[in-house]
Amino acid sequence: QVQLVESGGGLVQAGGSLRLSCAASGSIFSWYVMGWYRQAPGKQRELVATISRAGSVNYADSVKGRFTISRDNAKNTVYLQMSSLKPEDTAVYYCNAGYDSHNYDPRYWGQGTQVTVSS
Repeated sequence: QVQLVESGGGLVQAGGSLRLSCAASGSIFSWYVMGWYRQAPGKQRELVATISRAGSVNYADSVKGRFTISRDNAKNTVYLQMSSLKPEDTAVYYCNAGYDSHNYDPRYWGQGTQVTVSS
């Protein structure tokens, strides 16, 4: 069992940057594949990025080149650095943890953090 707590969301103007953090506790962080999903109002939840135990990363096409996922196993934390933000990036962002990086199906979820990008 792992508990996940996100932070770092907020309001930013288009073109700006934010860094989301997700602190994990309760289990061995390095065992897990970590990821970020987001959900905008009226839209389906979307997988944004994943990072494997070894640090291999994958991104949704909509964020490639603008977002960077990383992890610090010593701090039990995963990050999502978001740059060149667009209004369509507005969503609740959820940190999650799973076991399979090829068929990522998160087992654990955080409560989410709101990101709002103004035009």
